[in-house]
Amino acid sequence: VDATLGKDALERSLLGGYIGFGLVALFMLLYYRIPGLLASLALLFYIAVVLAIFKLIPIVINLSGIAGFVLSIGMAVDANILIFERLKEELRIGRSLSSAIDVGFNRAWTSIRDSNVSTFIICLILYWFGSRMGTTIVMGFSLTLFIGVAASMFTALWVTRNILQMVVLSFIGRYRVLFTPEA
Repeated sequence: VDATLGKDALERSLLGGYIGFGLVALFMLLYYRIPGLLASLALLFYIAVVLAIFKLIPIVINLSGIAGFVLSIGMAVDANILIFERLKEELRIGRSLSSAIDVGFNRAWTSIRDSNVSTFIICLILYWFGSRMGTTIVMGFSLTLFIGVAASMFTALWVTRNILQMVVLSFIGRYRVLFTPEA
């Protein structure tokens, strides 16, 4: 592959990533309001953590690795959506904002845990088969997906939760409508 083709593909991939992140952040902000904004910030933190891990190990990013990374970003967004939907349910039944956050995270945890553990098992199986068959593409996909899902659990359950609790304790916490539509 010509170096200019690689550079062009990298530039297009980055542009696609920026556009994709912008659309996801916009959706999260419009639909979930303050929690969506905080989830978008946590997603930026997540991307930075995963890329730092890729640099530390070091992992060569190829097309299959990018696919694993993009899939793990989707799973990170999915975890936040599960949490925020639980949060909205708890607010609708009349819980306080702080209580709704705690209960929402606790109730979403089992779904997030089960989904991510299933993904970890699949990643291990794919990595094992890839190593037996000599298909490094499958190994790269499974490794980047595994690292990404592990980091997404950390950011969804620790970073987003702590930032959300700090915001609730600030003056913004007095405005329930900023956290979910009153419906």
